[in-house]
Amino acid sequence: MVIRNSLKYIASKYQKEFMADLKPVYRAPTEEKARLELKNLGQKWGNRYPLVIKSWEKNWPNLSTYFKYPESVRRIIYTTNAVESLHRQFRKVTKNRSLFPNDEALLKILFLATRDITKKWTMPVRDWGFTISQFAVMFEGRVMLDI
Repeated sequence: MVIRNSLKYIASKYQKEFMADLKPVYRAPTEEKARLELKNLGQKWGNRYPLVIKSWEKNWPNLSTYFKYPESVRRIIYTTNAVESLHRQFRKVTKNRSLFPNDEALLKILFLATRDITKKWTMPVRDWGFTISQFAVMFEGRVMLDI
C-alpha cells in the first residue's frame, strides 16, 4: 500500500527507476540496513520528490515493524497480494460492460473470470514449508497444519 501510494506522486517515466532504488529498502536483511537504504533513497530522490521521501520517513515507525518478521515471512508480505490481484482481474472483465441485465449475469461473469484466474495460480512459494511453519509459530492457534 505504501509503495503504491508513493508511486502516485512519481512521474511515470521515473517510476521504474524509483522502484529499483526502493527495492533495497524493503528487501534489506535488517531494519538498520533498511534505514540506511532509505537514507540513500532520500539522497537520490529527496529533491525531486520530497513528499514521497518525507512520507516514508514519517511512517517509518509503522513500516519498520515489518522487520520483526523472519525474512521468509517478509518475502510473502511484500510479494503476495492475491486479493488486490483478484480485484484487478475482476475490474478488467467488468469495465467494458457498464450494464448487466441482472445480478445473475454479473455473478456468472465473475465466476468465469475466477475460474480462469485460478488456473494461473500455479507458481509455488519459495521455501513454503519453512515459511508456513514460521506462521504457525507466530500465529499459534490460527494456522492449522496437517502434520
